Amino acid sequence: MGFWALLMVATMPIVQVLIISVLGAVLASGYCNVLTTDARKHMNKIVFIVFTPSLMFANLAKSVTLQDIISWWFMPINIGIIFLLGGTLGWIVVKILKPERYLEGIVIAACSAGNFGNLLLIVIPALCDEEGSPFGERCICRVNALSYVSFSMALGGFYTWTHTYHLIRTASELYNQKRLIDVMLKIPNKDAEAGGDTNLPDTAEEIPYDHMQRVLTASMKYIDETTENQPKYKIMLVQIIQLASSLKDSIIELSLCGKIKQVLHQIIEELMAPPTVAAMMGFIFGATPWLKSLLIGASAPLKVIQDSIKLLGDGTMPCITLILGGNLTRGLCVGKLQPPIIISIIIVRYAILPVVGVAIVLVAGEMGLLSKDPLYRYVSMIQFTIPPAMNIGTMTQLFDVGQEECSIIFLWTYLVAAFAITIWSTFFLWLLF
Repeated sequence: MGFWALLMVATMPIVQVLIISVLGAVLASGYCNVLTTDARKHMNKIVFIVFTPSLMFANLAKSVTLQDIISWWFMPINIGIIFLLGGTLGWIVVKILKPERYLEGIVIAACSAGNFGNLLLIVIPALCDEEGSPFGERCICRVNALSYVSFSMALGGFYTWTHTYHLIRTASELYNQKRLIDVMLKIPNKDAEAGGDTNLPDTAEEIPYDHMQRVLTASMKYIDETTENQPKYKIMLVQIIQLASSLKDSIIELSLCGKIKQVLHQIIEELMAPPTVAAMMGFIFGATPWLKSLLIGASAPLKVIQDSIKLLGDGTMPCITLILGGNLTRGLCVGKLQPPIIISIIIVRYAILPVVGVAIVLVAGEMGLLSKDPLYRYVSMIQFTIPPAMNIGTMTQLFDVGQEECSIIFLWTYLVAAFAITIWSTFFLWLLF
C-alpha cells in the first residue's frame, strides 16, 4: 500500500470524528440550542451506563476465545506498558509546565489512555482490503484483524475504566476543592472585620472538617446579623456546605485503618463501573464455550439479545463525539490549557511512545514472546501511535470537570493523528516486510 493510499485510510476515521464534532458544536450553539449543558450530561450518563458497556460486551463475547486470551498474552502487557510509560511522561509534563491542579489528571490521562477501539476498527481492516496487502488473503486477514482489534478494544477499555477513571475522579475532587476555597474567600468573615488572619490554604484537604463546620456556623450567624446582601451570601454558604459534604472523605482526618478502608472502597467502586463489569462479563462469555453458544452464532437461542446489545453499542461513538463537539463551543473561549501543554501531549503520543513501541515489539519478537503473525506485530506497534481515548471525554462529563479543556486536547490531537498514524504505519510496514 502506497503512502497516499495509507494516508486516505488513516484520515477517514479522523475526518468522521471531526465531522460529528462539528455537528455537536452546531447543536450546542445558540443557533440551535439543542445539545444544552443539561442535555449533554443526561446523554453522557446513558453512554456510561448503557452504550459503552454494550459495546465492550458485544465485541468481547463475539471475537475473543479462551485460546485467543492464552495465545495473545503479551497484548495486555503491551497496553499496560503504554499506560505506564504514557502516565509517567504525562506526570513529567505536569510537573514541568504546572497546569491547574485539577487539570493534571486530565493531562496524564491524555498521555496514557489511547483510542484502542473505533479508530483501529477502521484502519486495520482497511489495510486487509487493499489490493496487494502484505498481510495475505483478504478474508483471513479481516477475521484476524477484527479479533486483534476487538481484544485490543476490550483491554484498553479495562485499563481506561480503572486507571484513567481514577485519575479523572481525583481531578474532580481537586476541582471541587478549588471551588470550595474560591467560594469561601467571598464570604464575609468576622475575623476579617477585626483585622484577623483570613488566609486560606490552597486545598480543602488542609482544612480540618470540624473547623470548617465551626467557621460556616459562625459565618451564617454573622451574615444574619450584619450583612445587607443576606440572600447572596446564604446561597454561597449553601454551595460551600454542598461542596464540603461531597469532599468530606478527603477533608476529614482518618486513621490508618480508615484510610485503607477508604482506598479499598474506591477501588471496588471503580471496578464496579458499568463498562468494567461489562468487560469482565464479555471475557467470561467469550472464554466459556457453552455460554458463548447461547448468544453467538446463527442458531444461538439467545441471539436476539446479542443483536440488541450490539445495536446499543453502536450508539457509543456518535454520542461521545457529539458531546465532545458540544463542549468544544465553550472550551475555545474558557479553556485553561496553555499551548505548551497541548504540544507536549502531542509529542508524547506521536513521537516518544511510537519510538518506544517499536523497540519493545522488536525485542519481544526476538525473544519469541510474540506471535509470528506480522499483522499481530503491526497491531502491537500501532497501539503506541493512537490519539487519546474518547472515553476520557465521557469521564470528564460524568464528574463535571475539565470538559472544555478535554475537548481542546481532542481537537488538536485528532487533527495531528491522521498524519502521525500514516507516517508511522508506513514505517511499521517497511520494518515488518
